[in-house]
Amino acid sequence: MTTFTKFSDCDTAPNERTPTDVTISGTPIHTGWPHFISADGKTRSGVWQSTAGVFRGPMNDQIEFCHILEGEALIKTEDGKEFTVKSGDAFVMDNGLQPIWHVDNFVKKHFVIVAVPASE
Repeated sequence: MTTFTKFSDCDTAPNERTPTDVTISGTPIHTGWPHFISADGKTRSGVWQSTAGVFRGPMNDQIEFCHILEGEALIKTEDGKEFTVKSGDAFVMDNGLQPIWHVDNFVKKHFVIVAVPASE
């Protein structure tokens, strides 16, 4: 069965969590609205937001497309690069990337995550 999912028509309950397993500093709260999950579970899409904090966002066995809706974050990668992303910016985080998110106040994004075979 194929579907068409318009996010503004979704009445998805938010999932809120304090990501203590990936938090480096602060007490960020992550809230997500998973609006679409494919039948095989390999593709997910929705909206996600975070309050202030510094945390890891590992891309293990997945690729993620993001479009920032509100706020701003600084993303640092293990190779020493830094990227400021803010409202209107879109980007892809490739499989294996180990970004560290620095959120001073708040950030909200649309996301599409695609599972890929485990890295060898």
